[in-house]
Amino acid sequence: MSKFGAFCVLISFTLACWSEEKARYVEPAYELPKVVYEFYLDDPAKMSAALYWVRALINPLTESPYDMAPDFMDIKLVIHGSEIVTLVKKNYPLYRDVVERMRYYAALGVEFKVCKLAAEDYHYDLDDFYEFIELVPSAFTELVHWQQQGYALIIPQVFLRTRSLEEIR
Repeated sequence: MSKFGAFCVLISFTLACWSEEKARYVEPAYELPKVVYEFYLDDPAKMSAALYWVRALINPLTESPYDMAPDFMDIKLVIHGSEIVTLVKKNYPLYRDVVERMRYYAALGVEFKVCKLAAEDYHYDLDDFYEFIELVPSAFTELVHWQQQGYALIIPQVFLRTRSLEEIR
């Protein structure tokens, strides 16, 4: 057999082996998270999708094999974009589902922090917000503070899907 023929056999064998292999599932040794989320959205309608980023952190860690209690997770959301309107009492009829999800997360120990500078831009004050909201002096100062305390920064990116999953698979 020529060198080229041997090479072709070797390549064919390698490809055949690869085609029979598949991905594997792993369970890393995760620890209780310390996370600060930065929410700065260009449309309040994206708040619902952004909150799924919180769910995607909490849910796997509360399930087996991790079985972590959410109230021991240290999760903060710093909010300073157009989504701020979802946190205002007068807008409850428009954002009821989002508000109730935030209430649920707040009951699990997630802290919701709104930038006072952004609130002032929208002409909101402390009385306009729900009881689970904390106003902080500045979103940027808050984000720096928590990162200096060792918190991981997560910035949700919310895209509007224009094609169905079936179309892009």
